[in-house]
Amino acid sequence: MTIYALDGPAEEEPPLAPQIAVDMPPIALETPEPDELAAAAATLRLPAVAALTPGQLAEANINAITGLATDYLNHFNEAIMVLELIPSMPACIEDLMDWNVTTYREHFLATHQKHRDVVLAAYETADPQAREQLEQVVENMNAILTATRDALRLDLTTTVAGALARDAAGMLKPLVARAGAVINGLKVDGDLPLTGVPQAAVDALMRR
Repeated sequence: MTIYALDGPAEEEPPLAPQIAVDMPPIALETPEPDELAAAAATLRLPAVAALTPGQLAEANINAITGLATDYLNHFNEAIMVLELIPSMPACIEDLMDWNVTTYREHFLATHQKHRDVVLAAYETADPQAREQLEQVVENMNAILTATRDALRLDLTTTVAGALARDAAGMLKPLVARAGAVINGLKVDGDLPLTGVPQAAVDALMRR
């Protein structure tokens, strides 16, 4: 990953493409308050997992083998979409400031989708190995996104901020793909693509 220094001369980069005003709705990355999640959890009535039919699982995007749902990855895909917009639309940095670490359970507690209770019930009895693998990938993605968000709060030039966002998006995409493979019960061998790198990524990003 390229590190861009804030002080000292930097290699000349091609000018950014002119910004084009795009009429698009704001991307909501807000994280619910803890009290809201607690209230949602208190009213939750989870169905019996054993009573769930394959059709119900499929309708809720839950893999019948792992018990996990791919909808959780929207939390990261939305952030990647914002990161990819930053090089040409620096104002999108503000959208990323609303992103926060959110667990699988917190993510679905905060949603109002009709299959929420089914997803949470399946998660409680999900395959332990798949849950552990997913948590490892999520830890990597959380480290990269948190470091990127914090670095973008600094007084960076447009060029450096854009390069930082582009690098972060590039690191996150293969991790999201790996998380999807885990959720869908595909065999994932070997170490994470960025095993041991998250802390190095944090250090590098914060030095910008």
